[in-house]
Parts: sequence; structure tokens; C-alpha cells
Amino acid sequence: MRVYIESYGCAMNIADGHLMAELLARAGHTIVGRPENADVIVLNTCTVRTDTERRMVRRLRELMRYGKKLVVAGCLPAAQPGVIYKISREVSMISARAVEAICEVVEAKEPIYILDSRPRQCLPRLVNGVVITIPIAEGCLGSCAYCIVRVARGPLRSYRPEAIVRAVEEAVRRGAREVRLTAQDTGAYGLDIGTNLAELLRSVCAIKGEFMVRVGMMNPNAALAILDELLDAYEDPKIYKFLHLPVQTGDDGLLKAMRRKYTVSDFLEVVEAFRKRFPDLSLATDIMVGLPGEDEEAFKRTLALIERARPDKVHVARFTPRPHTKAASMPGQVPEPEKKRRSRLVSSLALRIGLERNLRFVGRTLRCLVVGFGRGEGQLEARTMSYRPVYIVGPKELLGNFVEAEVVSAGPYYLMGQLLP
Repeated sequence: MRVYIESYGCAMNIADGHLMAELLARAGHTIVGRPENADVIVLNTCTVRTDTERRMVRRLRELMRYGKKLVVAGCLPAAQPGVIYKISREVSMISARAVEAICEVVEAKEPIYILDSRPRQCLPRLVNGVVITIPIAEGCLGSCAYCIVRVARGPLRSYRPEAIVRAVEEAVRRGAREVRLTAQDTGAYGLDIGTNLAELLRSVCAIKGEFMVRVGMMNPNAALAILDELLDAYEDPKIYKFLHLPVQTGDDGLLKAMRRKYTVSDFLEVVEAFRKRFPDLSLATDIMVGLPGEDEEAFKRTLALIERARPDKVHVARFTPRPHTKAASMPGQVPEPEKKRRSRLVSSLALRIGLERNLRFVGRTLRCLVVGFGRGEGQLEARTMSYRPVYIVGPKELLGNFVEAEVVSAGPYYLMGQLLP
């Protein structure tokens, strides 16, 4: 059959979409690039926020108009299958925790629901390009009051290190030059199987070949627990000096109410340790405004924390109550107009700081890995050794190669470079 797959959400979900495509192709199905050309349409969903859920529902209704067999995969059926069932009983469903059963769902003659958890046996392989995302674990050890992903993905299940190493080895043999290790919390990797992230990174970096490793998001408490060992692992030249460390708020009271398991001081301790060891570190963090109980003073503490930590990139989100979460019924819900105001202030501050930090690189010559194509004609996207994006003009044959580029200008979240001979 001809199958069209459309994926949304986090890196884990995108990797799941690639894995489903690979499994279907192995089973003899053809992956097509347009829904109108398919016999079966797979919508791989995200449900992290209310507006995301609405977007998924809207897209589901749009895809139903094609009159094809429809499968909804990912976090929406895992966390809220009733939302889909109310729309149509003819739509098949497969949980984010059972993606390897995709062939069974696609090939079923009648609508089928696979919503239980099934042990993962496969990791994605590189199909094209030079970038691959490899999940190292699923689920987490957290119990955040606002998070529906814990409902969708379940408790921590780390994949065996030898399986991850084999997947990276194969990807590198196939031409991968950037390996993205992802999980709901990479810092928690291995705690359920007697190992940890630092040990995994050492094993991955021991693989022969020229490639870079980007470590995905880790929570401050998980990073702090293995901080010294993690810093030593990051010394390897194959690891991008990039840290995605979400803090969410600068108020300790809110962090406790949201069950985040760390304090603002914990976050700063990790940031300062990484910056001391790696001065060019690229720091990304997440801020959620409008958490229940966030008054003006708590919000000001968030702004002050951003000023102090000076992250290179900030992912800003407005709190939205999610089903099956404690925060949905907490007192002190913040009005939507106020959330929007706070979001604008955080975004404006983050853009200013991001630009100030990037301007430091203007005039410098940086080693970069070309990983893709930019938007302009002849433009390539490269990544510095601290994972900052640099856009250069050059031939497409440079894809997958390391180059030297002089930074000529900067924006809040990117650099513009000139290729050096």
C-alpha cells in the first residue's frame, strides 16, 4: 500500500515518524509525499498544549476529507483517545508507546486501536541526509503537575546502551554526520538500567568516524546528579557544546508547586559549571509563563533569572491546562491576556540577550559542520561546535563536511558566515 506520514511535535515524535516509515517500507509498503497519493494516511500527533491539540484535531478533520484509511499515532491517542473516537469511530489509533505495531494497524481491514505499551525493539536508521535523531529512552521519572506527556509516554524506559551504539555505528556508516540523541529527559537516561548519560556518551564518542553528537533536553536535577561526570564526557570533541536545560520559571515556590524537583540555584549551578568549562557554550532553556499561582513578583523573578543566566535561546510557552494533570485544577489561574503580555516580555528579553551573545562571534573564524540547506539560493546551514546555526553560501557538495567560516553578522538565533578557502 501507499502510505503518507505526517509528524508533529518533539524530536522524539519526529524520530518515531521516521521509524514508522522505515518499518512500513521494510514490509513492502511505499511511502509517498502527498496525502492525495496515499491509500493510508498516518497522522503522528502531539498533544503537549491545548492549542497543539486543537491543531491536531483540525488537521485530522482536514485529512478525513480525502476519504482514505486514516491512522492517528503519537501522543494524542496515547493520552486522550476519546478525543479522536468522538470525531470518528472509523479512525484507527496507535499509541506513542507502540509505534512498532504500525504495520499491523496499516494492514488491518477494520479500524483498530493499539493503545497499550509495547517494548521497543528497533531504533531509526539513516535513510537520507546527514542528520539522524536517535531516541535513547522513552518516558521520564518526573511527575510535573502541568505535563500531559508523562501520561502519553509513561515512566522511564531506557534503551540498552549497546543497541544505541549499534544504531549510531550504522548511521555513521550510512553517512550520518550529526547524531541527535533525544529523550523526554536525556539526563535521566540509564537510571532504570544501572548506567547513566555520561557513560553512554563515552561509548558513542568512541565510535570511529567524523561526526558530531547533539545531546537533547535534560532537566536540571538530572544533570546536577551526574554533573562532574557529564562535564568530563562533554570534553570529547565529538560533542556539541550545547545544553538544553529547561528552567520554566525563576520562582522556587512555583517550581515546588509544579513538582519540578530542582531549585533556581540548582539550575544556575549547572549553567555556571558548563560555562566555566566551555566558555562558548550555547545554552537553551524553556520558560512557561502564567503557571497557576504566578503573580507579578514571581514573574519578575523569571525575568531576573533570564538576565542572570543569559541563555542563547529561550523557548517561551504560555501555560494551558491539560486533562489528567494536577495543574489544571490548581487555584490562581492566570487570565489569558496576562499570559500573552508576559510571553511578549520574555520573548523580547530573550531576543535582546540572544543577539548580544551572538554579536560576540562577529569577526571570528569558526569550525562548522554543514548539515543542511538554508532558505536562500545556494545557502547552506552549518553548525558551529557549540551548535549555533551559521548560514553560508556554497556548493551543495559541502553537505556533511566540516568547513571554516568567518562570521560577518548575527541575529538573535543565528550567525551569517562567509566560507573561507
